[in-house]
Amino acid sequence: MHPFTLERPRDLAAALALRAQAGRNDAPAEYIAGGTDMVQLLQEHVRRPERLVSLAGLLDDRIDVGPQGLRLGAAATMAEVAAHPAVVEQFPVISEALLNSASPQVRNQATMGGNLLQRTRCPYFRDVGYAACNKRAPGSGCAAIDGENRWHAVLGTSENCIAANASDLAVALVALDAAVEVRGAGGQRTVPLIDFHRLPDATPHIETVLEPGEVIAAITVPATPAARRSHYLKVRDRASFEFAVVSAAVALEMDGARIRQARVALGGVGTKPWRVPRVEAALAGTSLDPAALRSAAALAAEGAEGRGHNDFKIELMQRAIVRAVETAGARA
Repeated sequence: MHPFTLERPRDLAAALALRAQAGRNDAPAEYIAGGTDMVQLLQEHVRRPERLVSLAGLLDDRIDVGPQGLRLGAAATMAEVAAHPAVVEQFPVISEALLNSASPQVRNQATMGGNLLQRTRCPYFRDVGYAACNKRAPGSGCAAIDGENRWHAVLGTSENCIAANASDLAVALVALDAAVEVRGAGGQRTVPLIDFHRLPDATPHIETVLEPGEVIAAITVPATPAARRSHYLKVRDRASFEFAVVSAAVALEMDGARIRQARVALGGVGTKPWRVPRVEAALAGTSLDPAALRSAAALAAEGAEGRGHNDFKIELMQRAIVRAVETAGARA
């Protein structure tokens, strides 16, 4: 592990004044909260910051549910949110996404804010023995494009990076139109979660819209009829402690036996949590007839580009959408 200085600010204002950065490898100082991802990156020499700025005890950890919706403090843990009765009842897709993530030990420690900022599981990023990784070393190339890319994205890729976003939670939240409260030394701003993560384009090492000295303060989710009838489906190589090959988060507002409105997001296939508005539009007004669902789900493949080993994801994500819609639609 590379030597670093650990800063323990007395309050959040002092922490923000240190202008650390989250989620990029060229920052000399980074914030750390639960640390479940950061510690692994430090141990593997993927991250070599000069300073870490601890946010322990400085961030809100409350879980508030009211008529307007859900507010999750950034320091609330995955386990606390997943088990909260109101989350389970009113936002089941969030609880399911969290329970399908990591292990119980990690969920007891990992925070909501940290989950949204976790780094990709691309093996070329995680293994410093590979020189070519534009996320880890900007300008070095992308070994995954012509390498072993079974785990990689087919949507939102660029010639510089095809690494998939790793967060299950973010996929569920994007499907529910969640937003992130961002706090910095200059004040607070709200960012729709769908705009929070950046596409790789020419700068894959810059993964979010956070500026130096900014942190996630909270996550807000509006209360909607669709949120109650929601489901998270995760397809993975083993039953636990595994990242998604493909996942689908679906929230439905039903009018009898027909879909009035649908919200659909995909994981494991995009360089960021991937919303599919054309699929949503095609689902609106249809029944749960399998043929109609398959026709709508096929629109998710528009713009998808496989790189050989991951070609199967294009068909699999369509099937995942159909299964997730069927499950959500069957809920009372």
